[in-house]
Amino acid sequence: MLDQKQIVEALLQPEAYPGNSGKIELIQTHISFVFLTKKYVYKMKKAVNFGFLDFSTLEKRHLNCLKELELNRRLCPSIYLQVLPITNSKGLKVGGTGEVVEYALKMKRLPQDRLMTLLIKEGKVEKKTVDNIAKIVAAFHLKAQVTAEISEFGSLKIINTNWDENFAQTKKYVGQTITKAQFDYIKTKIDDFKDKNQVLLESRVANGRIRDCHGDLHSGNIFITDEICIFDAIEFNDRFRYSDVAADVAFLSMDLDFQQKHELAEHFIDKYIEYSKDKQITKLIPFYKCYRAYVRGKVISFKLDDKNITEKEKSEASIEAQAYFKLADQYAKKL
Repeated sequence: MLDQKQIVEALLQPEAYPGNSGKIELIQTHISFVFLTKKYVYKMKKAVNFGFLDFSTLEKRHLNCLKELELNRRLCPSIYLQVLPITNSKGLKVGGTGEVVEYALKMKRLPQDRLMTLLIKEGKVEKKTVDNIAKIVAAFHLKAQVTAEISEFGSLKIINTNWDENFAQTKKYVGQTITKAQFDYIKTKIDDFKDKNQVLLESRVANGRIRDCHGDLHSGNIFITDEICIFDAIEFNDRFRYSDVAADVAFLSMDLDFQQKHELAEHFIDKYIEYSKDKQITKLIPFYKCYRAYVRGKVISFKLDDKNITEKEKSEASIEAQAYFKLADQYAKKL
């Protein structure tokens, strides 16, 4: 059996692909190898197991490719094309015949300079675009699956579990990326909000507002071309997608706040409420914004313990994490 390093080396060669692939570029994340060809993108999952994510076997990687295709076709049907085998018969081929050694998700390639994050930096995102995104997200949530199992993830028990996990995992960073005053204040405000709003949180479950959402709705996962493509929904862990629709809305709004685009953040919420008729989320947005900002601060703080990154990168991560915790503290003041 070929190891993934050998497969990656083979997929950097044009002859591994059907048609005219052009120059091959490789982008890596902590969970994927992403090969960029002239017209298409081929995404291969890394053989990793992080507990909350398990791609350790070929079968699991195949199933997650299929799930990623299915979930992301909800919002980008013309971009997510098919899952193809990577086969070994007189050389490795994508979509070939012979022994299957890996699987890849094939997508249309979109211009990287049309990522919403980059367009925001260039001052090219207007209210009209945010209006369109709100309309798309509201329609998506309306159609998103809701079941008894999914609804459980809106229960106070799960909400408590998520926050308890956050606080437990950030204790070690008190004095590094989050101050003790911020840690104590946010915890007090969150506990107080949950106690006082139990009826509200229970009504969200009863009214079917806990759905199979996107789970990672921020500007880095939105392409703005002739059409808007919201991509990269989380496929590897249902727990990260099953949530109150307000948590999806809060993520993008928080992301816009973080980039100092407060007017766009408020416009997105206002338009979402207009299209969804879900006026109740007004009371929940600060709570879920605080959650999203806190999680970002926590995850970026994890980099301080990563032996594979430089001291400079750790210093940059520390500054970024502090900014997210500061934002979470600001949201807590609104609870």
